[in-house]
Amino acid sequence: PQAWSAYNKSQETEKARFLELLNDIIENPEQEKRGRGQPKINEHDILFASALKVYSQFSLRRFMSDLNEAKEKGFIEKKPCFASVGHFMQKETLALQLKELIQKSASVLKGVETKFSIDSTGFRTKHFSPYCQEKHGDTKQNKFLKLHAVIGCKTNIITACEVTEAEGKGTGDSPFLQPLAIQTANNGFEIKEFSADMAYSSREGLETIHQIGGMAYIPFRSNATGKARGSGQWKKMFHYFQLNQEEFMSHYHARSNVESTFGALKAKFNDCLKSKTTSAQVNELLLKVLCFNIVQVIHETNELGIK
Repeated sequence: PQAWSAYNKSQETEKARFLELLNDIIENPEQEKRGRGQPKINEHDILFASALKVYSQFSLRRFMSDLNEAKEKGFIEKKPCFASVGHFMQKETLALQLKELIQKSASVLKGVETKFSIDSTGFRTKHFSPYCQEKHGDTKQNKFLKLHAVIGCKTNIITACEVTEAEGKGTGDSPFLQPLAIQTANNGFEIKEFSADMAYSSREGLETIHQIGGMAYIPFRSNATGKARGSGQWKKMFHYFQLNQEEFMSHYHARSNVESTFGALKAKFNDCLKSKTTSAQVNELLLKVLCFNIVQVIHETNELGIK
């Protein structure tokens, strides 16, 4: 059941604590100076502003009042203009930095999570994919970006993620299990159970989870066989799946938590990406994930008593 006292406290204090935790998680480098004129805005301030923009869900111009408040409270030294924030969010190199911050935000809960799940979901953009003329009766369809993510089943924290196009080469689900599971383990999480749907069923995936110390609960396709083909874990889990389906599925159903996580992420921060360029859309989606993780940490500090 919902812990309403913890939920209420989290909601009432969320924005103030969000600003504090966002400030803490972003390193504050020394301010760079130009040869002449005004000092350059440091990366902490511009990154803080970008995350706050996504958290507020306001347009670049309308969130300037929130940025004024952040400056008054001492979270940033110099307030960037809305155009600077927009240009910064278009940086292709920003994505790697945001993924590191997402892992850093999740690591707070590494003493809590032992069960994990992976899946993918789509976020629509303001752009439209090619479509036939309206006289043929076809309607416009938004282009989508795809978020691949590993989540903790207890707290819904996102421990590792990747963003791709919705369709095309290299966008399938299965190849992302291994790198995202390994990133989660390398971030200090102890993986005891790992669940996923049939799209992730592969010998390589089961072996990866086994090697990092976990048990993979991934159902087998109807045409799958128990032949090892170099993977003893595949053969073992195939027979376990065939002979103990009820027990297997009781573990597998932890996967429903990843659907809950995606639902909460979209309900909180919208499923639409407002940025215009692809690189900015990718960064905006990663900022949504970072903001979501910080909010989850705020809630778990109240519900689980984590300091």
